[in-house]
This record gives sequence, structure tokens and C-alpha cells, in this order.
Amino acid sequence: MAIKIVTDSTSDIPHVLAEKYGITVVPVYVQFGNKTYRDRIDITESVFYERLLHFPAHPTTSQPSPQDFVDVYKNLSEEADGIISIHIASKLSGTYNSAICAKDMVTSGCPIEVIDTNSVSMGLGLVVLKAAQIAASCNDLQQATRQVRQLIERTHIWAAFDTLKYLAMGGRIGKGKALLGNVLNIKPLLMLKDGEFLPAAKARSREKAMDILYSYAEKAGPIEDISVMYSTTLSEAEALARRLESLCGKKVTIARLGPALGVHAGPGALALAMLTTE
Repeated sequence: MAIKIVTDSTSDIPHVLAEKYGITVVPVYVQFGNKTYRDRIDITESVFYERLLHFPAHPTTSQPSPQDFVDVYKNLSEEADGIISIHIASKLSGTYNSAICAKDMVTSGCPIEVIDTNSVSMGLGLVVLKAAQIAASCNDLQQATRQVRQLIERTHIWAAFDTLKYLAMGGRIGKGKALLGNVLNIKPLLMLKDGEFLPAAKARSREKAMDILYSYAEKAGPIEDISVMYSTTLSEAEALARRLESLCGKKVTIARLGPALGVHAGPGALALAMLTTE
């Protein structure tokens, strides 16, 4: 049985890895004014962040439509005996619901399993990459799906932000908190728990924020897979990745936050995703 893996572009999986493992990525939509772009198809990360800084109005995002998923599922069903569609936390986006609707609309006879990971960015991405490896070695859709679901509780994300402004404009925090953070020059760190971002720590500098991210990995226990994500500061991501590789002896995947998440994270965001062994 050939099992195909589908995800959405909030997974931030580097293109080379998506191609290597045969993962189909359905793009989220980003709007600047009256112009709509497909994440990483019609607009690159670099162009997005440049516009984010200079466009007069804050951009918005919208999830893929059910029809977007229907088209993908129908196409894959021609060569697949089963599909596992793995997505961003339903508490953060309507993407999972679009995928569920699409599953009910497809009549090809190819079984489809849709999974809410309660995660995002490379927290989601690490699950998807592992799922592709499971699918390659397992010919039972239900067994593969169970194994993928078991990964969710072992996935962890922490993120450091240079400013709270973009989180506020995207409606993720109140404007009062954003103003306070800017006045005090606080670098807030958030953690993802049960599909929601919660306060984790505060840092007075970017260097301290990186130290805190490192300490989370240090305390996490045995690590199966790990990734560093960034929006605009590649050199910082590379420096953190080097530290983490020395710590855990694992190759660290560096991924860039795409337009869909950059709307909320803004420039200067740095994050850590881990899949622990227990």
C-alpha cells in the first residue's frame, strides 16, 4: 500500500526535505491589501518580510479552502492507497477544518486520515517528516496513523519574539501588552501547549532569549529530532543550531518561518521545535 503525506505551508518544512520525502504541501493564503498570494508559491519569504516592513496596512492570512484539499486528495488518490493529511493546530487556524470538509467531499475511494497536531511551524514539520518515514516503511494506513498520532505528545515548541507588535496586530495578544513590551524592551518567549501559545519567559536581550531557548533543549531529556526556526536572522539561527548540535549530538534542521506565520511573528523571531523520545 502506498501512503501519501499531505500538510499545509505553516509546517515550514524546507522545500528540499518536502521533495526528498514526497510530501505535498498545500499553501495558506496571505493578503496584502486587495492582493492575495499563495504562501511560498506566489511570494517568497524574503519578499514577504520586505513588504511586511513597508506596506501601509498589516497583511492578513486565510486557510486553504476545502476545494484546495479536494484537488490535492483527488490527484494523490490516483497513485495512493491511503492519505495522511497532517495540519496546524485547529485552535490556531481553520486549515484542519478545511481538510476535514475536503475528506467528506472526496469520493475516490482512497481512505484519508486527517490529523490535528496541536502544533505549528517545525513542531508540525517534525511530525510530518517522521510521518513520511513511517509511511515509507508501513503498508497499513491505520497503523501508520496511530504511530503519527503518538508523536504529537512528544512535540514541543518555544518561540522568542523581537517585538510584540505583530502578535498584537494579528490579534494574538492585546495592544496594551504589546505597548508595555516595547517600552520595556522585553523579548517575550512563548510556549505552545495543547494548540495554544502561552507565556514562557521574558528576556532583556536577544542574547538572553537565545540562552533561554538553549536551556529548554538542555532540560528536555533525550531528543529524537530538533529544528531551529527564524524569520529574518539566519545568522542567529545558525549559531543556535551549532550550540544545540554540540548539546544533543543531533543534526539540527534550520527552517524559515514562511509568510503565513511571519504575519504574526514579525522580523527577528527565533524558535525551537523538538521531538523528544518520551
